[in-house]
Amino acid sequence: MIKAIALLKARADLPHEDFVDYYETRHVPLIQSLLPETLDYRRNYLRLEGAVICEGASAPDFDVITEMRFADRASFERMMAIATRADIAQRIAEDEEHFLDRSRTRMFLVEERGAGPPR
Repeated sequence: MIKAIALLKARADLPHEDFVDYYETRHVPLIQSLLPETLDYRRNYLRLEGAVICEGASAPDFDVITEMRFADRASFERMMAIATRADIAQRIAEDEEHFLDRSRTRMFLVEERGAGPPR
């Protein structure tokens, strides 16, 4: 399994609740319809109240950590081939303009490891 993680920033003029609502009710269905190679698509919304930020550390410059899982590297590559087609890329970009500051988007491929429960 392979995972991509995106750090995404909401548009500055959009209240948090409206950001979450648009992402969940409009953007998620669009992505699921356009990119069927994605096995799992999760959004982790930051809640800064009660957060612990070490002294001297910067506050996060993103509002959501999005995770997309794929069966393997080939599945990820097929998704990217679809997502970067001019017509699909335009549809995604136009929709993202409604709720994201696209200039702040960062996406990474990660190798996930877990410890499981203690023995």
